[in-house]
Amino acid sequence: MRRLTRREFFVLGGSVAATATVAACGAQATPAPKAAPTAAPAAKAEPTKAPVPTAAPAAKAPEPTKAPEPTKAPAAPASKYKEAPALAALVKDGKLPPVDQRLPAQPMVLKPVEKVGKYGGTWRTALKGGADNAWLVRTFAYDYLVRWDLNWTTVLPCVAESYTSNADATEYTFKLRKGMKWSDGKPFTADDIVFWAMDVVNNKELTPATGGWFAAGGKFGTAEKVDETTVKFKFSASNGMVIVRNACPDGQGPVQFQAEYCKGFHKKYADAAKLDALVKENKVDDWIKLFQTKCSSVPGTPIDGRWQNVALPVISAHVLITPSATKDPCKAQRNPYYWKVDTEGNQLPYLDGIFYDYIEDMNVLALKAAAGEIDMMDRHIATNANKPVFVDNMKKGDYAFFETIPSSMNSMVISVNLTHKDKQLRAIFQDLNFRAGLSHAINRKELIDVLWVGQGEPYQCAPRPTSPFYNEKLAKQYTEFDVKKANEFLDKALPKKDANGVRLMPDGKPLAFTLEITNTGKEWMDAGPMIQKYLKVVGVEMTPKVEDRALMYTRKDANEFDAMVWGGDGGLDVVLEPRWYFPYSTESQYGILWQYWWRKDSRGEEPPAAPKKQMELYDQLQATGDTKKQDELMKQILQIAQEQFYAIGIVLPTNGYGIVKNNFKNVPKVMPGAWLYPNPGPSNPEQYYIDK
Repeated sequence: MRRLTRREFFVLGGSVAATATVAACGAQATPAPKAAPTAAPAAKAEPTKAPVPTAAPAAKAPEPTKAPEPTKAPAAPASKYKEAPALAALVKDGKLPPVDQRLPAQPMVLKPVEKVGKYGGTWRTALKGGADNAWLVRTFAYDYLVRWDLNWTTVLPCVAESYTSNADATEYTFKLRKGMKWSDGKPFTADDIVFWAMDVVNNKELTPATGGWFAAGGKFGTAEKVDETTVKFKFSASNGMVIVRNACPDGQGPVQFQAEYCKGFHKKYADAAKLDALVKENKVDDWIKLFQTKCSSVPGTPIDGRWQNVALPVISAHVLITPSATKDPCKAQRNPYYWKVDTEGNQLPYLDGIFYDYIEDMNVLALKAAAGEIDMMDRHIATNANKPVFVDNMKKGDYAFFETIPSSMNSMVISVNLTHKDKQLRAIFQDLNFRAGLSHAINRKELIDVLWVGQGEPYQCAPRPTSPFYNEKLAKQYTEFDVKKANEFLDKALPKKDANGVRLMPDGKPLAFTLEITNTGKEWMDAGPMIQKYLKVVGVEMTPKVEDRALMYTRKDANEFDAMVWGGDGGLDVVLEPRWYFPYSTESQYGILWQYWWRKDSRGEEPPAAPKKQMELYDQLQATGDTKKQDELMKQILQIAQEQFYAIGIVLPTNGYGIVKNNFKNVPKVMPGAWLYPNPGPSNPEQYYIDK
């Protein structure tokens, strides 16, 4: 059975239209479509080279380190598994079961990047502000039913030691690891996944809107327990993207809810009197908010039980002992029931814990990193402006660089709110002439020279040049800095001005709007005032406003903003991350109400014909297993995106970097950089170690 290529993954979306079996602990790809079910061979997957950089680096990039490959578990008796000294001491004192009783019958086996590590030490890193949960996902919580390999070319087994699908991709069966446990020592079984599917996703009070990878044919799928370690997903229509979606952060759901714990907050299972008492004790409105606070998250707020409820059982390598989203450092310690070992039978993780400092000012974080006080990190600090500082302090800080290959197609995207609550502003923002005028008014070359140290090129929201979906017109339209053209477009939208040269809205009032910028991006914060000056020249009053990420997300989800800045995901992972090509998710800032409508959320509003057509096309794409058909459908979606010009891009990113202390080992020299490949998660941080 042949392996899927990287291009096939992102064109096909990981369709498994024929039965696919992945052997336990083997490094096998999601299989290509076949005419009839077949069994997967036991061959190991060979890692491929990292994605080709868009811009040529100054020197040849190092070859990517081979992916840590799952291999067969050691044939030695369970008693030969080894554990961290701190855990061995607890076993000796009778406070913890022996390691062979804590590991599953077939633990997942990882081959370290460089060599078998040493136990001990704490990874020093940081969180930015009150809502930086993505860094928690990336550093210790990338453990789903399946996962990406290091080079983002292959889906590997993970929590599920094998999986199969039927011929029309309406049923998927996952075989779990016998004896695997949650962090509290209780068994992880099919019951936990069935609870998530049937009592969380299929509960209208907890999940009122239908959408996401667990939906097909306009309905959520179902899950049934075959036995303790086997669960089957069933869909009313073909769903060809289940496997790849579960290798992305979307895969968190099935492995997040320990049924025994979460039933204590669920109306269907909990004693009514006890549930009422818990609602009052936790000062929430009802059982729904209670459940969300304890086990999932409260939509439209920064409240997230996964990161803030330290009592929630988990399956990750480390367990939070202090909550995130506070102004105090966040700490995580080793999970004694973690279900992976290295090739010599040492239970992972090697690191005792992770220390996430709480930092608001990114300059402070960069200085800490330059001083050698951060062990490994790229998030928030790996800017072009910071790199000379890091180079100068390399010897003193005792660190080196690793390279990241971006999937992003834009370092900065400006979205005006096309579904604005104010009908007058909505009409102005929806006028393509207005958006094209703003785009021509922006001096991208100056922004790139000043803020991105001359690295990158003017670019809109479009697939990267190396993508098979590259569309030159989509990438380059309206990027020329031309004040005359800007005024020509804006005159079509708002021809009248006041005595100060400010353009007037139809009601005669001067146009003014606020551009909201999260405080996590230094270039974005510095770009705000520069863009404000550019737009003033063409009669547009824009005020940049820097705010905490948590507040910004709350306002975005509630559709309470004029315009926002964010990064441009979806440059290589075009099919899996189409947020900037049509109103796909709540990350599609320009069309929040439209994406709600598509996902059958009561907050939604029916979109115009063009985005509605794109939604129909993407529905077809998700339902088919035909590679050529998916390719054709995605290109149609991109063609409409080019015509609609939803959002304004600034600059195409060049290759990124991160810093790593010289004694912080098993970090690959090269890895992809993306949210759907939540780096460094797929590089297996559980096998990082400190060489003291």
